[in-house]
Amino acid sequence: MPSNIGNYYERLVMECIREAIETDKAPDEAAYIEDLACVALNNLPPRYIRHSIDLASHLSDEEQDRMQRQVNEAVEKARMTIQRRSEDRDQNLD
Repeated sequence: MPSNIGNYYERLVMECIREAIETDKAPDEAAYIEDLACVALNNLPPRYIRHSIDLASHLSDEEQDRMQRQVNEAVEKARMTIQRRSEDRDQNLD
C-alpha cells in the first residue's frame, strides 16, 4: 500500500546537506550523505505530514525560521559527530 506520509524534516535536512556539500566541499559520497542525514534527523523531532505544502502554508515565518535553524544546527552537529568518529577510528588504526 503506497503511503504519502513523510517526515517534513527529511526534505529540509537533505536541502541543508546539499548546500553544505556545494559550499564546503564536503564529501559527495552516498554513504556519507546518508549517515549525515540519519544523525541529523535523530536530533530533530519528527514532524509527519501527508503533503509538504499543507504544513508550509500553516507555519508562521517565525516557526519556519526556527525549524530551519534547528535543521542547520542538527546538520552541523552531525558533521562534527561523523568527523570525530572518523578521527577516532583512524587513531585506533595507528
